Amino acid sequence: MKEYIKQFAAIGIADIPSVGGKNASLGEMFTKLGAKGIAVPDGFATTSIAFEEFLENNSLHLQLRQLMTQLDHEQFSNLQLIGEKARGLILSGKFSPSFTLAVRNAYQFLSGQTPISVAVRSSATAEDLPQASFAGQHESYLNITGEEALLRAIQMCYASLYTDRAIKYREDNGFQHEKVALSVGVQKMVRSDIAAAGVAFTLEPESGFRDIVLISGVWGLGENIVQGAVTPDEFYVFKPTLKAGKSAIIQKKLGEKARTMIYQPLDEHLNTTINIPTPIEKKDEFVLSNEEVTRLGKWCVLIEEHYQKPMDIEWAKDGLTNELFIVQARPETVHSLKNPYLIQEYKLVEKGTLLTKGNAIGTKIAHGTARVLSSPKDAFKLRKGDIVVTDITSPDWDPILKNAGGIITNKGGRTSHASIVARELGVPAVVGCSDATNAIKDGEMITVSCAEGKTGFVYRGQLKHIETALDFTTTKKPKSMEVMLIAGDPDQAFKLSFYPNDGIGLLRMEFIITHAVQVHPMALVKFSALKDKEVITKIDNLTRLYPDKKEYFVDKLAQGIASFAAAFFPKTVIVRMSDFKTNEYANLVGGKDFEPKEENPMLGFRGASRYYNELYREGFQLECEAIKRVRNEMGFYNIKVMIPFCRTIEEGNKVIAEMQKNGLDRNLDKKLEIYVMAEIPSNVILAEEFAKIFDGFSIGSNDLTQLVLGIDRDSALISSLFSEQNAAVKEMIAIVIQKAIKAGVKIGLCGQAPSDYPEFAQFLVEQGINSISFNPDAIVKGIENIIHAKPGYNNV
Repeated sequence: MKEYIKQFAAIGIADIPSVGGKNASLGEMFTKLGAKGIAVPDGFATTSIAFEEFLENNSLHLQLRQLMTQLDHEQFSNLQLIGEKARGLILSGKFSPSFTLAVRNAYQFLSGQTPISVAVRSSATAEDLPQASFAGQHESYLNITGEEALLRAIQMCYASLYTDRAIKYREDNGFQHEKVALSVGVQKMVRSDIAAAGVAFTLEPESGFRDIVLISGVWGLGENIVQGAVTPDEFYVFKPTLKAGKSAIIQKKLGEKARTMIYQPLDEHLNTTINIPTPIEKKDEFVLSNEEVTRLGKWCVLIEEHYQKPMDIEWAKDGLTNELFIVQARPETVHSLKNPYLIQEYKLVEKGTLLTKGNAIGTKIAHGTARVLSSPKDAFKLRKGDIVVTDITSPDWDPILKNAGGIITNKGGRTSHASIVARELGVPAVVGCSDATNAIKDGEMITVSCAEGKTGFVYRGQLKHIETALDFTTTKKPKSMEVMLIAGDPDQAFKLSFYPNDGIGLLRMEFIITHAVQVHPMALVKFSALKDKEVITKIDNLTRLYPDKKEYFVDKLAQGIASFAAAFFPKTVIVRMSDFKTNEYANLVGGKDFEPKEENPMLGFRGASRYYNELYREGFQLECEAIKRVRNEMGFYNIKVMIPFCRTIEEGNKVIAEMQKNGLDRNLDKKLEIYVMAEIPSNVILAEEFAKIFDGFSIGSNDLTQLVLGIDRDSALISSLFSEQNAAVKEMIAIVIQKAIKAGVKIGLCGQAPSDYPEFAQFLVEQGINSISFNPDAIVKGIENIIHAKPGYNNV
């Protein structure tokens, strides 16, 4: 007897040839991972045998084969017509009585006494290549109720083997059309239309960083993520601290979630879907609680461990029961196959008029003619290398996008269809711009830049840029000292982790405050005292998710720091507490009301002097709260703290006492280390005394040079006199290094000179410095200079 149906309970990954990859994966998880707490809705699958019999009984093999020979294999000019005819042939066929009975029996067994709604999904497999992925090529039908509706949906899935995109996919990948069979999965419906759904990757999809689970979610059906119709919420979960039982959500990003996809009856049996506006209160609510994100994160890790490879996973939440489910899992096939140590760096060397911006996908820069397209029917307008500009994309766009030099969309997030295709094609994409189709004119030359962090920019004109190929696969770091990075942008953290390094020697807190927080901390502490209505409105808007406005500062700062702590874990990450000058603090939202005006802010109220002063003490408390959260709640004990511009021993003691009051107490937390910047002559002269209260030094060569030579480092008139290689500056550096070594504490240097000047690197090596921190673009040259610092001596 022919096997038309397989129950999920009887399906494993070895059944790919008979039920396709999608159904085999569902069966594998249902049978193997249910015991570990992962919820997968039950169901059954029709087999490839059933599909082949359907084609045979309806004499479709020859007709389809002849139809495919008429396809224009070069220009695909008649693709739409051929696809339509092929689908018509299949939809006109009839199921055999034995297959019909088998489906009815399986549905009744799944439903019990009352018919239930089910999801009906296509799952294709290739006879010659069973492991082939046909993700996104065929149709799914949701919320199907009753036997007749189910049979109709199965036949529509069969017909979707010949969607335009599926035909083009097989042509592009060299699959013979008649060698691909279709299985249909029938699964208990998860009512995410009245709750939420989304996707998850068990790696960071831009960099390929393996210790992150990225979970995205929207209200309603998950199709809105796939289509890129809305910008979803995003949650970054760090695997090692998740396993350790710590608070592992290192980033949360609220998406606009402008629309919600729900069901709309097509007839008494079938449903279609519509997008409705999301209520304002729902837009400002995350689709998942922290507990739910954590649970999904754990499930994703278990799935990845089971399959022994990075995975692309779909999840859904049932609005009737509030239960979470995994509804699909497949291998991630883009970044998991790349070598993350082979990095192509792109950098704009000029700027033009900004047209729009959105989420950056990839790190490349591209230029080309903008083609504003409303649908796949506009494909004839596109020339190879043109930049596609459209509202959203779906799998129907796949044949077109293969010719695109870049993709720009109004809607979508990092897991949208446009994003996935862009990564596969290796082209830059800027998604979720909201106004791209209005801001960009059809036919104009534009530059797409994804090289400036997680925000992508579109500029008018063809802007100059440089490309640099970096290969870190065989880079050897020197053994004589630690080579560390200088950083500040959390969006770059995961990519930077693949650079040769021993950690972060200087994490600039100011960058995180400026870009992620934006608000002066004292304006949050004393919000009720603010008078400027424009400032009040702006702060209210930025902090609208936070009833306690101080929590906004702590949470945003903690997320930025945690991103670096995770990316470089367990290597050291040294976080410098805020070192804005008063004029820089004043530029933050609400800052003008809390900052004195100074003639020379460079030498004024900055660094340590602020932390215990009544004008900023409560702001410093928020900085300490963020550090405490990252270390204690998230479990990132690789974080060390550094105090900038500490003028006197007394000041150092005051700052440490302030930190103790704020919960950063080395007597209670034995792993906590507090460093001090050595950037003032007093730090050098009294280094032995500073070493008694601090755990290490980091030489700030810029400030030390300006204060030793009496030069304003910002003055263009005397800039030619500014040099870290001046004999007096080098003498001060040599002295503080020797004093640190004698005191038994670590000392490093953060600056450009060791990469620019081989002789300066040699000087530092000769002095026995413990570490040197470089900007990312200087680290390769810096390593070379360190390795060759002592002729005839092998540092490697």
